[in-house]
Amino acid sequence: MTGETVPLTPVADLDRRFYAFAIDRAIAWSLDAAAAVMIFQLLIEPGNVWAGVVAIIGVVVLVGAVFAVVLGLTGTSPGMGISAIRVVRDSSVREGSGTPIGVRDALLRQLILGVAALPTLGLGVATLAWTAVMDVDGRRRGWHDHVAHSVVVDVRPVVEELPEEESGPRHVVNLTALRLVPAPAPEPVSSPARARRPSSPPPAGPPQPPTQPQPARHAAVAIAPSPPPPPPASSRQQLGYPLVPEPRPDADPDASVGGAHAARAARSPWRVRFDTGESFLVEGLALVGRRPEGRHGEQVQHLVQLPSSDMSLSKTHAQFQIAADGALVVMDRGSTNGSFLVRQGVPRGLPAGKAATLVDGDHVRFGDREMTVVREG
Repeated sequence: MTGETVPLTPVADLDRRFYAFAIDRAIAWSLDAAAAVMIFQLLIEPGNVWAGVVAIIGVVVLVGAVFAVVLGLTGTSPGMGISAIRVVRDSSVREGSGTPIGVRDALLRQLILGVAALPTLGLGVATLAWTAVMDVDGRRRGWHDHVAHSVVVDVRPVVEELPEEESGPRHVVNLTALRLVPAPAPEPVSSPARARRPSSPPPAGPPQPPTQPQPARHAAVAIAPSPPPPPPASSRQQLGYPLVPEPRPDADPDASVGGAHAARAARSPWRVRFDTGESFLVEGLALVGRRPEGRHGEQVQHLVQLPSSDMSLSKTHAQFQIAADGALVVMDRGSTNGSFLVRQGVPRGLPAGKAATLVDGDHVRFGDREMTVVREG
């Protein structure tokens, strides 16, 4: 692992650096305490007090030296490995930028941390933490980092956001566009009259006078009248027919459905909640910071002024607003400590000046403040 190059951004935040320091101190002090108990039983209790004191001091120095050597060669320690941070060479040094700092600088850095961790009611550790918070270049480098030419970086993997699949409008049959026309009555089918069978001749009787011949009668055939054509649109309402708008030949039956869905999605309101308790619906451009101010000509709708306990929040830190398609976008405005998007528990840094789309349930960190995004409706 010696000489492995590590990207210098993003810089590790102070809370995870404190956790790593506490874990390393707990491990080192546990080893020192176990060795002190053994030395007390072997040397001090039999009467070799000075030899026992020297042995305890030697064990403390040896444990600190082992931690320093491991840190100088690999850039990490047990606490840093758990917190996913790493100590590497500062970018201001031309040679070896992004590589482990080496044994000599690691021993010097460990010596300063050891002196600061002496039992002084936390004054030494608080002083080093104050120098990291007040770092002028915004990379949270304490006095021990400046002496050792080191910087602590975040080595957690950045999960790339997969593009969301956009579902198109479903194809729906527009039944309302069908015309309601009454069905024509069925035409009756007539059958020709069947000829009557001749009956038996009547009995003979007196002769009848001759009669004039009658014209032959033809069988009547029923002809059904054809159904009338449907009435025009002007008289359909008077006759009781429902008036239904006829579809245009070039009209898309799915355009109304998809357009209504997009309009409802665009009108869905976005609500943001801050860890300070402030919450509001986003109605325009919003600026976040300690004392946010808009640029000349900007139409700012919301000015979100947030307190910052460690001064990690810039004056005008970031902005967010609703895009034309109804999505909520956030952008870092070149802040000193940067902004981070936390999605499903995985954080990633937001490049300055580049907008990122937010989804329901996202969290955004601005320095030591956090914002939660909720889409209502």
